[in-house]
This record gives sequence, C-alpha cells and structure tokens, in this order.
Amino acid sequence: MANKLLSAIEDDIFLSEGSMPIVIEGLEHLYDTKDSLPDESMHNSHELLCLREGKIEAVIGGETIQLSRGSVVVIRPLVRHKLIIKSEKVDMLNLYFGFVHDTSDLKLTKETGSVSGKTEAKNNSAGPSVSIPGSLAKITLESFLKFADLGITEDNEMTRLPFFVVKGGEKKEINELAERIVEENKENRYARDLMVHTLTVELMITLSRALRSEWEESLSVKNGKAKELVTIAKQFMDENFDQGITVSEAAAYVFLSQGYFTRAFRDELGISPMNYLMKKRIEKACKLLQNNEIKVSAISLQSGFSSPQRFNVAFRKQMGMTPMEYRKKYL
Repeated sequence: MANKLLSAIEDDIFLSEGSMPIVIEGLEHLYDTKDSLPDESMHNSHELLCLREGKIEAVIGGETIQLSRGSVVVIRPLVRHKLIIKSEKVDMLNLYFGFVHDTSDLKLTKETGSVSGKTEAKNNSAGPSVSIPGSLAKITLESFLKFADLGITEDNEMTRLPFFVVKGGEKKEINELAERIVEENKENRYARDLMVHTLTVELMITLSRALRSEWEESLSVKNGKAKELVTIAKQFMDENFDQGITVSEAAAYVFLSQGYFTRAFRDELGISPMNYLMKKRIEKACKLLQNNEIKVSAISLQSGFSSPQRFNVAFRKQMGMTPMEYRKKYL
C-alpha cells in the first residue's frame, strides 16, 4: 500500500512539473585539524551543507565565506568548491540531491546507490560516495519549484549565484529535515521510501522559501526600500524605546522579519537594533541619574528596562560602573 501511495505521489509531481526531487545520498562527516581535505570538489548534484559543530572557511565558485555552527549552505551543481577547517573539530551533514525527468531515471539512480542505499559515512573524503548521473545537473532547483508557486523562476538574479546561504527562519527547519532524511535511511523501517520522498519534497519547498526570502531581500536593498524602512523603524524606536519595545516589535512595525530587519538595520546604521535600543536607554538613564531625587528602580522602568536587575547588568556593561557609582561620580 505504501508503494502504491508513493507511486501516485511521484506520478502527480511528474505530471505537474515534469521532474521529481530525489536525495542521492546523505553523509555525516567528522573532521579535526589533523585531517587534510581535497583542494577542490565538484558534483553533478546540488549539495546541502549543514554545519553541526565547528568552524569552516568555504571557497565556493571563487567566493570565500565563513561558516559556523548552524550554518546552512546550498551549493549548485558543477560548482567548484573547497572547505578549510578552522576549528579543532568539525561535524557536518552533507545532503546531495537533484531532479529526474521520468520514473526510469529515478529507478536507475536508486540502483546506482541513492536513496535506498546506506547514507551514513564518517570519513575524511569529500563529496558523495556513489556515482551521480550527469543528467541531474541539468535540472535546476528553480525549474522544479515552479509548481510551488513561490515566485522562483530561472531568469532572476539568484539563479546565477553559485550558492546561497540560508539566513532566515527556514534555517532551523532545513537542518531538521536533513537530519530526518538521513535518520530514515539508516534503518529499513516500514514505508521508508514514502517517508523519505515526503520529507524530500518538504525540504525542496522550504529551500524555495528561503531562496525567495533572499531574493526579495536583495530586491529591497537594490530598490532602496530597505533604507526607507530602516529610517521609519528607527524613528519608531526613538519615540518608543523607553516603553520597553523589542526588536521584534520594531521589525513588525515596518512589516519585516526580525532577521532581515536586523541585517538591514546593521548595514544601514552600523549598529544592531538591539544595541541601538540599549544605547538609547542608557543615554536616558544617565540623564535621569543626574537627578538625585529619582530612585534607581524608577529610572530603570522610565528608561525602558523590564526590571532593575536587567538595568544594572546593562548599565555596568555599557558604562563600566553601576548606576549608583555613576550617580555619585556625577554629583
């Protein structure tokens, strides 16, 4: 019954888009500083790299990026890349995936060591351990994801990038889906293929949402919208910082996600919105402390802090002394 359901799902996606997503292999890699990695590698499939632990410097398509715990990167097919270990230990999960045009291609790929094969490998090699058909490199993530109606097409600027880093809220979800796919492949459970296929489709859609978010962000920056929205949010923060507002509330005020708002704010003003709020609150607290008649506990609330304890910690960190020490020094 599970096989019939899997076949029906596959046929439905084939008919709607003409291609099927498959995971070729999922590998777990453990490295330390003594391990040597190949100078370069390149694959016929897409590669999803999830860094569980450690730090890595990645050179992808000639561009260098720094990756740390929790980082998620999608490397496109036929893009040369190399990894350089930057910490004592590195633990990462690599998922190799692609798309096929018909069921015979899907069957051929499975027989050459894909989804139904062993997926766990802890070694010092780079790249998949199985042979990947060259046809997988010919179908892009965007071409498959047209059916999801998420606005991802093959003619936008994002498709020309050799890789993209997942930055938004999808990062955690993508990590979890990749881990579940690998776990499913470790044991021969009932309806394993159906579960892997379902998770794979979910992973592709989640990736497309991350890709769309990145694309929309780049458009906002290019069109100057980011600057305008940051200016509006900054004014909102200037007028309400002493009311205990949060960064999340400031982002929601201009209809942006907190992650995108934080990056845009920092890029525009050179300071994170959290640090900006803290700076404004400490500045007001310093003025109020110059009045000896106002209690310190009252000053903490009037400056926008949720409690005197948080106020004391933040003030000491910012000013290098306690509020009372500052008051005595000023007076």
